[in-house]
Amino acid sequence: MGWWFKTKLWLRVLLALVAGIGFGVLVNDTLGSADATVFMQTWISPIGQAFVRLIRMLIVPLIFTTLVAGIMAMGDPARLGSLGLKTILLYMGTTLFANIVGLTVGTFFRPGEGADLGGVTPEQLGEATPLIDRVLAIIPQNPIAALAEGNVLAIIFFSVMLGVAILSTGKAGKPVGDLFESASEVVMKITHYVMEVAPFGVFALVATTTVVQGLEALQSIAALIGVVYIGLVIHAVITYGILVRIILNLPLIRFFRGILDAVAVAYSTSSSSATLPVTIACATDNLGIKKPVAGSVLPLGATINMDGTALYLGILALFAAQAFGIELTLMNYVIIAFTAALVSIGAAGIPSASLFLLAIVLDTFGVTVEQQAIMLGLLLPVDRIMDMARTSVNVMGDSAVATAVAKWEGELDEETFKTPAKI
Repeated sequence: MGWWFKTKLWLRVLLALVAGIGFGVLVNDTLGSADATVFMQTWISPIGQAFVRLIRMLIVPLIFTTLVAGIMAMGDPARLGSLGLKTILLYMGTTLFANIVGLTVGTFFRPGEGADLGGVTPEQLGEATPLIDRVLAIIPQNPIAALAEGNVLAIIFFSVMLGVAILSTGKAGKPVGDLFESASEVVMKITHYVMEVAPFGVFALVATTTVVQGLEALQSIAALIGVVYIGLVIHAVITYGILVRIILNLPLIRFFRGILDAVAVAYSTSSSSATLPVTIACATDNLGIKKPVAGSVLPLGATINMDGTALYLGILALFAAQAFGIELTLMNYVIIAFTAALVSIGAAGIPSASLFLLAIVLDTFGVTVEQQAIMLGLLLPVDRIMDMARTSVNVMGDSAVATAVAKWEGELDEETFKTPAKI
């Protein structure tokens, strides 16, 4: 088994992803759709679910310990304001570009033109959480409860306050700071252990998705799926390419190779929150991003930076307008872009969460409740296929912004960035 551990983890994950698709197709052809689904859910799916549980297990302790330790490593609470401002502005900027790309691609390819929605079974859209409630939820009434519930924004808020308080306390707070420093190192070590089982988890997740979704489901809205993938690829290459290669003057291929593990896990789990431990490991080990930035920018990005989701919602809005024959004005486009960017911030980092924010975007140009239900019925069976791709782009965006902030804050080891990946 020595060859297995000598092989780069990203290559093992990539091979597992391809093998999972092939295995899913083989099982489906051999057993038939119904029996294949039962087989996968009984024997293969639990392996993937175990992997997801392992990485979810790490989310709360990783955010809590690395964020506090990262603030401690800054040495000066004033630096937090500079870092935070750059982070928020960059996240807003990449989301704006994602909106522009999504609306441009959707307008050019027109995936909804001629779409037949007559046979679609309507599904009821869930109620979206009011924006003010999402804002208030950032402040935890009980920090322990927030940790237990995995409320990421509330954990970030409390961790920042705790880190700043430890720094401000001085000598008396040093033992507490040392405790978090040691704890973050221990949690990162556990993260590396979990990453070694990633290929097996990815294989099981992708194989199960291939069987359960089925190729037939993809054919019904293949044009929409294709346009979404095209838009996501364009955004990843152009937007992050400009940021990393032109603005930061760093090798772009090296950037993408450095985050391959995180992208592969994001693609298989469809959850940027679940991928966070792997993203942080890739950022620190492969990209040379130091703890003060990796421990603060990436957890925040996994919660509020949803470039792929914003792009996806924009394309879905145009798909609906084209399918239902609704003429859009320039102002409609502006409102769609603004609304998609805004609601994407509130999207939970879990599979298909953005679908239930779609109603807010569609409401802006008069799509009826009945038409919204038809859209949801069309998308639910195949959303996972698109969710996998947009989650990968979300993770790329988090890593690109973290790289930029790290370089501008003097927290990027460029020698590590430019050397081959360790994992």
